[in-house]
Amino acid sequence: MINKQLITRRFSRAVESYNREAVVQKQIAYRMSDMLNHYLPRPCGRILEIGSGTGFLTRRLMETLHPEKLVLNDICQEMSTCFTDLLGSGRAIFLAGDAESLPFPKGQDLIVSCSALQWFVSPELFFERCNTLLKQKGYFAFTTFGRDNLKEVASVTGSGLHYRSLEELEEALRIHYEIVKAHEERICLTFGTPLEVLYHLKHTGVAAVRQQAWTKRNLQDFCDKYARLFSDGRSVTLTYHPIYIIAKKRQ
Repeated sequence: MINKQLITRRFSRAVESYNREAVVQKQIAYRMSDMLNHYLPRPCGRILEIGSGTGFLTRRLMETLHPEKLVLNDICQEMSTCFTDLLGSGRAIFLAGDAESLPFPKGQDLIVSCSALQWFVSPELFFERCNTLLKQKGYFAFTTFGRDNLKEVASVTGSGLHYRSLEELEEALRIHYEIVKAHEERICLTFGTPLEVLYHLKHTGVAAVRQQAWTKRNLQDFCDKYARLFSDGRSVTLTYHPIYIIAKKRQ
């Protein structure tokens, strides 16, 4: 079961370290920005961004799509401090809260989300809801993560999020959308030790999936098993499995 309160606390604590540590999330946001710049028509006046985080995608959207009005959402109120310039100018508003239940304004040209939907209880219901928020010919674009995401950690701990496959996501979307572009990849990071992996996860908020506190014993067990399974003698690996989808509302 996804614990939204725990997710909020963990990401709130990671606000200061996120920009430094979230190298993969930044790379994903930039790739999604490039895809949107290629596939979306102009103008794109009204944009709703779900899970804005510290603004990796937000800043690129402002530079490339030049929205007249941008609605930013994140489950953490603290993230609003990353957008004081945009909020002060009146070009954007920030709505804090759980996007699965928070009311959003209708009439959007684009609803976009990067690295957030894997935390949703029901992405499928959210797909349906986004369809009602979009204008005719509006676009819904997002990145999430596939089944190989953080596979090393899941293998060692026996726990993790339930990730949907690209095919499952496409099937759920086709009820309301035409798929414009769908793509997936694997990004492999290396770290000197398993402890560095945990540090990385903690400082990007991704460790929110674990509810129990680490004890000295289970921390040592984790490091020993991780090194045994995923070390080449010099470093250990951590795999990210991003999925990118751009979809257009059916007429």
